[in-house]
Amino acid sequence: MRGDLEFMSVPRLVRTAAARYGDREAVADGRTRMGFGHLAAQVERAAAGCLAMGIRAGDRVAVWAPNTADWIVAALGAVSAGAVLVPLNTRLKGAEAVQALRRTRAELLFVTGTFLGTSYVAALRRAAGRRGGRGARGEGPPLPGLPCLREVVVLAEDAPAEFRTWWEFLAAGETVPRWAVRARADAVAPDAPSDIVFTSGTTGEPKGVVTSHAQSLRAFGAWSDLAGLREGDRYLIVNPFSHTFGYKAGVLACLMRGATMVPQAVFAAETVAAHIAAERISVLPGPPTLFRSLLGRPACRPYDLSSLRLVVTGAAPVERRLVERLREELGVPTVLTAYGLSEATGLVTMCRRGDADEVIAGTAGRAVPDTEVRVVVADGKPLPPGEPGEILVRGYQVMAGYFEEPEATASVVDGEGWLHSGDVGVLDAQGNLRITDRMTDMYVAGGFNVYPAEVERVLARHPGVAEAAVIGVPDARLGEVGKAFVVLRSGAGTPSPDELIAWARREMAQYKVPRAVEFVRELPRNAAGKVLKGELRSRG
Repeated sequence: MRGDLEFMSVPRLVRTAAARYGDREAVADGRTRMGFGHLAAQVERAAAGCLAMGIRAGDRVAVWAPNTADWIVAALGAVSAGAVLVPLNTRLKGAEAVQALRRTRAELLFVTGTFLGTSYVAALRRAAGRRGGRGARGEGPPLPGLPCLREVVVLAEDAPAEFRTWWEFLAAGETVPRWAVRARADAVAPDAPSDIVFTSGTTGEPKGVVTSHAQSLRAFGAWSDLAGLREGDRYLIVNPFSHTFGYKAGVLACLMRGATMVPQAVFAAETVAAHIAAERISVLPGPPTLFRSLLGRPACRPYDLSSLRLVVTGAAPVERRLVERLREELGVPTVLTAYGLSEATGLVTMCRRGDADEVIAGTAGRAVPDTEVRVVVADGKPLPPGEPGEILVRGYQVMAGYFEEPEATASVVDGEGWLHSGDVGVLDAQGNLRITDRMTDMYVAGGFNVYPAEVERVLARHPGVAEAAVIGVPDARLGEVGKAFVVLRSGAGTPSPDELIAWARREMAQYKVPRAVEFVRELPRNAAGKVLKGELRSRG
């Protein structure tokens, strides 16, 4: 199966996994347990439901729900019906979700009921309007503000009259012949678009990244090989399914390798620890903040985490001490770091098993197979090792484009196929990539370029600092200077802002030293774990 990944589609992968792994547990979500064969049957039922709803090949189908077994079935059912999946982040507000649905002209939406005390159905109806009265379905779109959206399916037992429940949706599919469902799935070509994943929008309005079935499967087949994911692994998926990494390095990778998916709906360290102990989790990808919490919170210590054998992290700087503590305190034999972005199907570089700790902690590894990485200056000229510049990527995984935004696509993918990432990085002599910053985060202090991630790494070495985020703020004399938002480490003393600034002066060049420090309880992050610098800038 591995050699054929680039020629496959997601619906074929689901059926191949069922044939290969049979009754081996595919999904463990609380009381919901499914083998690979049962999962494939449920996916086929969901695909039949999509056909019953009138979904055609190429139509957009959205899912706005947390990580659950129902999400997996609904999403895989949609792509098996030939639809293009549009995963929506549960952190979106109603108006933001409606905007994404409107921009993609989604025809079908799967939405959770109530999650973390919020009614997503109510938020959707407030943002998109609701039909007058409680008429029967089929009397026009269920939401006046979304004329293209023909059906809304609530992943719950109850739903407003103009929507359908999950069970009503599945029952509707029972009228569709099985041969028709199979024919639709078999017609999905490897180069057909499989999903539209919206960028995080930390530096502007989110854009819909279009990638194909073949791109996703080839990229995360490579990821699985490099990580060493194997049959029988139990994989806790904490990264949101709405994010490239949660869905593709999680759901698709597990289907490829016969690993058990254990979805977790809430990003909480103690819940992660409880899941690891109860489900004997062996694989746990996640942002560095998750692992710092596992190691640092007393509430996590009573849990048995000894089953962990593989940790993959990234999306933020990783200090060497974190890698060492994962090995020493949790006994994790394999810790890897990686780098990717949605526009490159989520995967560009990755460390290899056996790399030294300084490579794993200090870099995001080397380019994955069949991928080129350059670091260039503004005119596109490649820079030698050790010099910071913009990271460019070229390979099979570069997106087809932003959905219906050709000008925006042309602004980041040049005529030679190079994706301009907007990230600043440095290559070493061995080709390992160190992410320095976002180009938009860099600021100029007195004529010197300052990369906040570099300053943040130094601040994190202070014994009283748990995390730090640095932004540039206006300064009458120097143009811009640094301001640091700092989360203090519990039980390590409490330095004052002036003491921390004085310490920084001893550790880095004067122009890099933050001129102001603000202590905060936590840093604002998006669902992928990245710090929201825009929110910090709004605070001044």
